[in-house]
Amino acid sequence: MRTKQIEVRLLGSLVCAVLLLAPFVIAGSASQPDDQTNQQQRPRTVGAAPTPSATPKTNQQQTDVSGEEVGEGDVVRVETQLVTVPAVVTDRNGRPLTGLRAENFLIFEDGKTQRLANFATTEAPFEIALLLDTSGSTREDLGLIRTAANAFINALRSGDRVGIIAFNNMPGNGSPVAAVDILSGLESDRKALRAAIENLGTSNGTPFYDGLARAADQVFREPPRKEMRGRRAVVALTDGVDSSSQTGFEEARVKLLRAGLACYFIQISTEDYVEDRLLKDCQDDGRLTLSEKQLERFRRLFAPQAQKEDYQDFCRLGQFERMDISRQLYNLARKEMGEMARASGGRAFAAASVSEARAAFAQVANEIGTQYSLGYYPSNKTRDGRFRQIRVELRGVKDAGVRAREGYFAQK
Repeated sequence: MRTKQIEVRLLGSLVCAVLLLAPFVIAGSASQPDDQTNQQQRPRTVGAAPTPSATPKTNQQQTDVSGEEVGEGDVVRVETQLVTVPAVVTDRNGRPLTGLRAENFLIFEDGKTQRLANFATTEAPFEIALLLDTSGSTREDLGLIRTAANAFINALRSGDRVGIIAFNNMPGNGSPVAAVDILSGLESDRKALRAAIENLGTSNGTPFYDGLARAADQVFREPPRKEMRGRRAVVALTDGVDSSSQTGFEEARVKLLRAGLACYFIQISTEDYVEDRLLKDCQDDGRLTLSEKQLERFRRLFAPQAQKEDYQDFCRLGQFERMDISRQLYNLARKEMGEMARASGGRAFAAASVSEARAAFAQVANEIGTQYSLGYYPSNKTRDGRFRQIRVELRGVKDAGVRAREGYFAQK
């Protein structure tokens, strides 16, 4: 009798346990398919645009644009930006070498080999933003600037496209303000480009950095067509001394490098003109002044211990101080243009006057026509905004040298 009572009690305990655990067992069973589905469709971020739908995983693998293997069930997002690298190859005598192929190039980022994903030969078309400095220092040479610009456009190939940027005076608070004037977007019609050049205006100031930034932001606003990847450049005719920009040099530099633009500068000498006007009295309409922003930049770079109020009004400075500022700014401009040219894979040319600029334009046109374009998706996908060094080497090519973009800023 006692044994039967124990059996009944044990049976009752087991029934209660089952009843208590049943809701959890049922809930766990019901949620399992959803968990499996979520696991199959869980995004793995390697890019920006997800695929339309996820499919069940299989043993087959596919490769994303960054070179990683991903399962078919993964949602692929392409975050890696194509880095374009313009490159010019020359023989021992400095003559351009054409006819090379992708396998003739090795590319490194911060010392690590990268897989070449895009290659354009010297025959591929080019897109160019032509920036013409038409500020006061070049106003008297406007006719020569038009002639040189037209000669440059005529020297390009029929498939190349050009945008025209210049400076002009715009209405301001009581007096005209120097501003960037985009006369033409990217255009291959030579007649339309000549008409844009005829409409060149002049300005009382030089918003040079603003012009470079506008080239990156507006002229090259749209991503390049496939055949134009790595085939974009800014060509600027200027003395490089900025007097009125709201954009700083570093900001303009970063924009140009991130846009992958090769930078070519034709540096014209305007120092005699500028020094003559710096010596004029501040009541003279022909005087030359620097904006408060550019004066502050000068103070920060060359006289950091000086009081800010001493550099807020250009007219309060003595003539010798103005001359010293002018000479240091010209040296700084030459240095900056040289740095941007080297970092981007372009070149800087010196021209004693606007009349000599035509020969420099011919050199630029010739180099653009012999430039290769390389592209790769960086193996380092860290979005840290840091500068990364690029090195290009040749293989299978004897007695030749290569000049290429020196680096770029990673996305952030």
